[in-house]
Amino acid sequence: MKKNINHMSQLLSAITGRSRALQLQSLIILLIIISGMLISCKKFLTEELQGTFSTSTFYKNDKQALQALTGVYNGMSFSSFNNAIWVFGDIASDDAVKGGNPGDQSEITYIDQYTADANNGIISNYWSFCYEDIARANTVIANVPAVTMDEATKNRIIGEAKFIRAYNYFNLVNVFGRVPLKLLPPLTQEAIHVPLSEVSAIYQQISTDLTDAASVLPVSYTSSDQGRITQGAALAMLGKVNLYQGNWAAAVSFFQQVEGLGIYSLLPNYADNFNLAHKNSSESIFEIQHASGQVPFIGNALNQWFAPASDGGYYFNAPTQELVDAFEKSTTGEVDPRLDATIGRDGQPWLNGDVFSSAWSPTGFLTKKHQQPLSEVSSSLKEDGGLGYIYLRYADLLLMKAEAFNESGNADSAKANLNKVRQRARASFNGTAPADLLNDITTTDNSQLRIAIQHERRVELGQEFHRYFDLMRWGKATAETALGNKFNYDTKRYFPIPQAELDANQALKP
Repeated sequence: MKKNINHMSQLLSAITGRSRALQLQSLIILLIIISGMLISCKKFLTEELQGTFSTSTFYKNDKQALQALTGVYNGMSFSSFNNAIWVFGDIASDDAVKGGNPGDQSEITYIDQYTADANNGIISNYWSFCYEDIARANTVIANVPAVTMDEATKNRIIGEAKFIRAYNYFNLVNVFGRVPLKLLPPLTQEAIHVPLSEVSAIYQQISTDLTDAASVLPVSYTSSDQGRITQGAALAMLGKVNLYQGNWAAAVSFFQQVEGLGIYSLLPNYADNFNLAHKNSSESIFEIQHASGQVPFIGNALNQWFAPASDGGYYFNAPTQELVDAFEKSTTGEVDPRLDATIGRDGQPWLNGDVFSSAWSPTGFLTKKHQQPLSEVSSSLKEDGGLGYIYLRYADLLLMKAEAFNESGNADSAKANLNKVRQRARASFNGTAPADLLNDITTTDNSQLRIAIQHERRVELGQEFHRYFDLMRWGKATAETALGNKFNYDTKRYFPIPQAELDANQALKP
């Protein structure tokens, strides 16, 4: 090889001069070196992954096991701007549009219009966000069993991690449909390159994880551990998972088990669910935790995403007129009190003693939930909110139970659960509620009750990121009626798998 290089350099020298030949000789040698590196690259890339903290150096005691679990909890929080479940839950539905500055986060618009492709950054980031947390959960589930520690605490840690893995997969399967079901730490090629699983198989794994969690998690915690996942949360999620699959009797059974614990109830005032003073209240079944002023950062960034610019916010997730109109009004003009607890509208009280101005939003409205007054979080630290995000409330459970009862032909039980939610809304009225506002539902007709329950879910859970998922599970006719001509259920039911995953995951190659 050296002789060939010298001969080539002599020929080049004769043509171009000695100095240039030396340059080219050096270049040829460099290319040969690179070629050798490329030949060995395949072997290098198939080596098992190693991290700064390996299982042999970290998972040594209960303290480290709990530290790892804390990372799993933090992985599902809204401290990360990549947690875009609100984009799918609200903006992809008929309840909200992107909002914000027209050029800011423009890729959200494609999700709103159902024209997003596999290269959409919001979709890609949310996929990575969920799988990062799944990887954290998988690492805990794989390594904690070998830690020498109290068995009850060990089982509880594993149960919490399994719940969080199930929660992430539940969101993934409802956004994307078929996804890779990764159940091991991402340390081997087999654990990283995983093919797509059928939706039914993903639901089965979710149910298995939640069943395991429910069997080991406590009913409640002491104040120092408040906010951790409980048995009630696992049972409620099992009910929701069965509801989404149309298993009505199983769903009712799980919801009744939650109620049998005797610790959940509706707060007297609806709006209290969304203020800091009632964090982790009796109505909260599963609440993702945040705290202001912490190092490392664990604040709630929704406080900034949804706030008006005058408060240091970006005014995204702007509610639609259709959502505002969905709230009931009396004949004399009084409105369902949940409207002004949910949405800022022109001339009505806002936070900080202000009166809301429609000029703050491109639709004339902003979501009021998930926001805190400046007395709690200053405008300069707006993204560092302390509010939790309540994914499962007792009111939600009552409405899901009402739906399951109605679909299984038990109209009386359906009405009883539905009317508990309406009665609390009526009791939240400031003063005496008008006689014709939020009265009990009396019909026993299956179709009319279904419409009433679906309506109640929209207004009770407005701007809590559930609407799109409800529309999708209610099926083609309901979804296409709500979303209009821009949405075709047969072709747009699920969002595309990110191109980055298609490129990286060898098991997805054709």
